[in-house]
Amino acid sequence: MYLFCSPHDLIRLRFHVLLMIFMVLLAGCHVNDASRKPSVQITHVPVADPGGPMQLDYMEGRVTGAAPNQQIVLYARGGGVWWIQPFVVHSFTKIQSDSTWKNATHLGTEYAALLVEPDYHPASKLATLPAVGSGVVAIATSPGRAAAPIVPKVIHFSGYDWTVVAASSERGGEANFYDTENAWTDQNGYLHLRMALRDGRWTCAEVNMNRSLGYGTYKFVVQDTSRMEPSAVLGMYTWDLAAVGENPREMDIELSRWGNPTGKNAQYVIQPFYVPENVVRFNSPAGLLTHSFRWEPGTVEFKTMPGSAAGVATKTINTHVFTTGIPAPASETVHIDLYDFHHAKNIEQRPVEVVIEKFEYLP
Repeated sequence: MYLFCSPHDLIRLRFHVLLMIFMVLLAGCHVNDASRKPSVQITHVPVADPGGPMQLDYMEGRVTGAAPNQQIVLYARGGGVWWIQPFVVHSFTKIQSDSTWKNATHLGTEYAALLVEPDYHPASKLATLPAVGSGVVAIATSPGRAAAPIVPKVIHFSGYDWTVVAASSERGGEANFYDTENAWTDQNGYLHLRMALRDGRWTCAEVNMNRSLGYGTYKFVVQDTSRMEPSAVLGMYTWDLAAVGENPREMDIELSRWGNPTGKNAQYVIQPFYVPENVVRFNSPAGLLTHSFRWEPGTVEFKTMPGSAAGVATKTINTHVFTTGIPAPASETVHIDLYDFHHAKNIEQRPVEVVIEKFEYLP
């Protein structure tokens, strides 16, 4: 039996067949789109090292399906906290044209990469990583790779062991590079910290005490810093690397003109510094000085006195008592840091060296 179709019927049949083929192809495209959600991958994982704040490595990876202007935010986990990398002031990593990314990171036991929207505002510290959503497009995590433990440089000063920082730091609002060769003790047991030009960039110095002390009196006997370059900062302070939140139990004695050659050259600070009553600035004279603070529940008394203050002080250069925003002890340690403020370049590009003759703690 023969089936007769008119030319009109054939046109209609052909149209329906083409429509069905188009719908099948369109459905396939939707399935493809659904299976190609944006993703992020870590291709190079730094070593696992719980002492990470003292060392740097690189983390790198790639993204799939990222939209224009999306970026990467990196975190390293240490001390039970996720820390943004490499710095708070440099918290985004750019995705390259070949969909890869790479940036420095301080070391930790675990690492994370977040693909985020352009208007995402990352936290500097996190107890747990965020979930996908609210500006987070994709997340990748990885434990640090196994490797031989990194042995930091440790020096002995005033009866305590101090770790010498080898990583970069954003203290002062800009990235500063640290070199372990810039910190040492001499035959008298004095601590030397140096800021020097090396391989075309300024390198700084920092040492961190290897134990926490808590309430008590902290004294620093410092040789003359009156000729220190205007952009150089000598900071003697407490800092809790494990603290989550805005205040890392930081209390500061800072000697600097903050880039202003005619500005005052010393200050006491209870963080956060942007609260006006938390900062007291003054002029510190030339010569050997003892800077100290007495930390008790609810109060901190700062003092600056001439000489080594070994006996009864006959004169106090400056003193101030803070009674608000005083932290309680936890796992904070003493840090002594020499760095360049905001890269306000030394006018004559001269190196800076400071000498701390003694640190003393009295319960």
